[in-house]
Amino acid sequence: MRTLAGLSIVCAALLAPLTACTSDHTEAKKPAQPSRSSDPGSAEVTATPGSSGQPSAQQPPELDADETLAGRRKATTGNASFAFGKGKKGDALIVAVRCQGTGKIKVAVRPAHASFPLECLADQVSTTYNQLAVSGVDRSGVVSVEAPSSVRWSMTVGRGAPAQEEAPTATTESR
Repeated sequence: MRTLAGLSIVCAALLAPLTACTSDHTEAKKPAQPSRSSDPGSAEVTATPGSSGQPSAQQPPELDADETLAGRRKATTGNASFAFGKGKKGDALIVAVRCQGTGKIKVAVRPAHASFPLECLADQVSTTYNQLAVSGVDRSGVVSVEAPSSVRWSMTVGRGAPAQEEAPTATTESR
């Protein structure tokens, strides 16, 4: 399971009514397959390169066992686009991006009409999982990435059951 906690900057760039997202900036216990909670949206897992067992921007992120592969792009620098396959009606689209290098990349997903920026850092590998659970994501499409040549990125696009939103909890404020 990927863990999710706190709001991420990525949320601001997503189409708010389409998806929700959160982020966890801690190192995962199993970085090659970070865990996912029942919250829809995205999770970010960061790791320092060179540590044994840590993810590398060379290899695309892995999907959970119950998710199916729709498309994958190995290590790339600069701009690129690639197609992903059609899914089952009702499945969510999962866009998992791993990057390293100083700069910001922009990811656009068609036909979902969704895009989001990611800030990549020179001294760490970041992996971000985004889930889109809106009508039309069952169709095949294209993911386009705009990235400076200083950033190395890889990506996995998958399909899976939409995550269930957790009910909001009431909190009281003491004065």
